Amino acid sequence: MSDRPQTPTLDRVLLPADLKALSDRELKLLADDLRAETISAVSVTGGHLGAGLGVVELTVAIHAVFDTPRDKLIWDVGHQCYPHKILTGRRDRIRTLRQKDGLSGFTKRSESPYDPFGAAHSSTSISAALGFAVARDLGAPGIGDAIAVIGDGSMSAGMAFEAMNNAGHLKKRLFVVLNDNEMSIAPPVGALSSYLSRLYAGAPFQELRAVAKGAVGFLPEPFQEGARRAKEMLKGMTIGGTLFEELGFNYVGPVDGHDLDQLLPVLRTVRARATGPTLIHVITKKGKGYAPAETAADKGHATAKFDVITGIQTKPPSNAPSYTKVFARSLIREAETDDRIVAVTAAMPEGTGLDLFAERFPKRCFDVGIAEQHGVTFSAGLAAAGLKPFCAIYSTFLQRGYDQVVHDVAIQRLPVRFAIDRAGLVGADGATHAGAFDIAFLANLPDMVVMAAADEAELVHMVATAAAIDDRPSAFRYPRGEGVGVEMPERGRPLEIGRGRLIREGNRVALVSFGTRLAAATKAAESLAQRGLSPTVVDARFAKPLDRDLILSISREHEALITIEEGAIGGFGSHVAQLLADEGVFDRGLKFRSMVLPDIFIDQGSPEAMYSIAGLNAAQIEAKVLDVLGIAMVGKRA
Repeated sequence: MSDRPQTPTLDRVLLPADLKALSDRELKLLADDLRAETISAVSVTGGHLGAGLGVVELTVAIHAVFDTPRDKLIWDVGHQCYPHKILTGRRDRIRTLRQKDGLSGFTKRSESPYDPFGAAHSSTSISAALGFAVARDLGAPGIGDAIAVIGDGSMSAGMAFEAMNNAGHLKKRLFVVLNDNEMSIAPPVGALSSYLSRLYAGAPFQELRAVAKGAVGFLPEPFQEGARRAKEMLKGMTIGGTLFEELGFNYVGPVDGHDLDQLLPVLRTVRARATGPTLIHVITKKGKGYAPAETAADKGHATAKFDVITGIQTKPPSNAPSYTKVFARSLIREAETDDRIVAVTAAMPEGTGLDLFAERFPKRCFDVGIAEQHGVTFSAGLAAAGLKPFCAIYSTFLQRGYDQVVHDVAIQRLPVRFAIDRAGLVGADGATHAGAFDIAFLANLPDMVVMAAADEAELVHMVATAAAIDDRPSAFRYPRGEGVGVEMPERGRPLEIGRGRLIREGNRVALVSFGTRLAAATKAAESLAQRGLSPTVVDARFAKPLDRDLILSISREHEALITIEEGAIGGFGSHVAQLLADEGVFDRGLKFRSMVLPDIFIDQGSPEAMYSIAGLNAAQIEAKVLDVLGIAMVGKRA
């Protein structure tokens, strides 16, 4: 950690309007200060560093040229918005990024009028910007221009092209800044990345384009028309901008995104002259200006707290492996003995652990880019062809492919195996990345097997179980972060489908946990034992199919039954309640409670703080048991 940097020019800026008083030379000094302040802030909080460093000059230029917040600036994903937050009245809170009651790590409407549209998942910015542009033209007050800043990785998603196609058709004035850094979280995938690279890869093309673009006016009049035709021919031959122009956009670029002498005139010109949709192609470098980020494999995409001088991150040591690595290693072991196993990810090979799988089996691992819908149906095709696809997608990202899960996988009963990372609450990333809904939206699908690992050893067994299921789709969920430190099996063994396990046998009340709240439930049971109560504790393992025999048995033998899960209402507990109702158990007086995530979106904080807000920590489980049994928290022991 280091002292705050000296930032004399940035100190003169409280809001974007203050940039209007700065000269172009001072704007360059401001960019230097803004980069230093961003690095300093993230060193204290951790967070997404590289993306923000790559757009420092672009952030300064947009705010200097346009009139935010009347002009609506929409950052796609939002990883890169920290410099924007510093310039828009939030510098005094920038060192609260991603902390409880602090600034969000993404754009957020409730946080500032300079965040007109919240983001955290990619490829939404152009659609939102078009919405603002149409609303403006329909007379909505207080709306000027709409500017979407979208990365080349985000442009690989179909939604971005759907929005561009619609914008081109409507011919509304809006600006799309394509922030082309050739470096999304993973190396950008697909033909689009190659297309963008070809726009500026060769020096001869750059030189010829410069001649065709800038020298026409210096030629004698008889030659100017021919030169203009040559320019158009050059554009067609080298593809530069043609794709975007076919979609109805005026194409400008490529422009050096770190050169304010280029950025400022281009943005001023398009703002003054554009009448329809305009795409400005800006070339940037992720992690720009900070050597440890520039040289990192992921360009400083996501960092823990770090030392500014060395770039060394301060990560606390752990005695337990992360769930993500446990999944990856388990899948590799399964794939070593089954060559039909393949893996699919949607632009998150490292985040899902499939980078490790790809190192071992490069021809059997597929990164489809930011295209979850395609990834799911691609997996369905692989399954239909007889392979064993594991489709590894974060819980919140899988939401984007839900129609494909239903229509292309479940209806056809194809054995796609969904490995659902980031299940439950995720700490600093907050509500946008919290896996709250996958239990509910998957467990209601016919013939879908839905599992949740209670610990890292159980995850090993669930990978083996999914590999063995070859007649229907399946899913297993696991949280972000480290395991609980249990003894690990040498190899996974397939579990009996729809069978839970009895962890602790007791009486009066049964705690039935689905997922990693099992540790909290067990801790609550141990505390209750101090009061003379002896709860039964069950690890359900399966939300679909339920272990009917076990649930009905404990419902007969106990006065109360409490389900516990890291998911929203409508999930495991709802399925248990339906079973108990159908079997007439409630008619016999069973006391039933379901502990789920509350009906709110929980903002960022430490996992412990978030689970406290959710009411799912051990003390709160203990309190729920006492309340159900009518025992006061303070007073005589049972």
